[in-house]
Amino acid sequence: MLEQKLILSQSNGSSQEGQRSQSLLTPRINYYKDLVADYSRSGLVGNELAKKLIKKAEEIVAMKEETLPQISPDYTLKQIEQENREWWPTHCEALRQGRGDILTGEYRDDLVYLCQDGPYQGLEQQKEREKHWWALIAQPGVTMCWPIVMFHGEFTYFEWKCVDDETNETIAKGNVTWVRRGHRGACYLKTEQLTFYRDVFAPGELLRLMTTV
Repeated sequence: MLEQKLILSQSNGSSQEGQRSQSLLTPRINYYKDLVADYSRSGLVGNELAKKLIKKAEEIVAMKEETLPQISPDYTLKQIEQENREWWPTHCEALRQGRGDILTGEYRDDLVYLCQDGPYQGLEQQKEREKHWWALIAQPGVTMCWPIVMFHGEFTYFEWKCVDDETNETIAKGNVTWVRRGHRGACYLKTEQLTFYRDVFAPGELLRLMTTV
């Protein structure tokens, strides 16, 4: 009888401990819940939606103003964050399709880009290096995914990985913060930590697949 009580007590303790552990876990988040497309993994965005997003990306790039707009009652942080949420899926699709022209257009001419190969200032300094990164992550047979994306006013933080469709190996990954003043302002500061495992510089045949300015 004593042995049965001990077993019962241990069983109840394990159950209570499990319930306690579950209650302490951070709830899982669907980072794409309120966005028009989910780029957290491959196979979630159809061709028609992808075409619409590329068209939208081109329209957004055309909204960029020559002078960085001021944050004001007429252009609030709330509106800027909403525009960043609208822009985000178009950025993902542009990368998947190797649209270097769109990707460059997302930056301001006086961009500051902080990363381990940098710092870079302006569009010319980073262009030669970044085209290799874009070519590698947009190459045929791999899929770029963004499991995490978060928004706060001008700030968009995300984590990305590039997965080989056949072997499922991660060939590159990184985490990035964009400071983007909505459609009118575009990105004026970018920070990034990125790691490439399989290749570091793209061969010529991959570079030629990129759409450039």
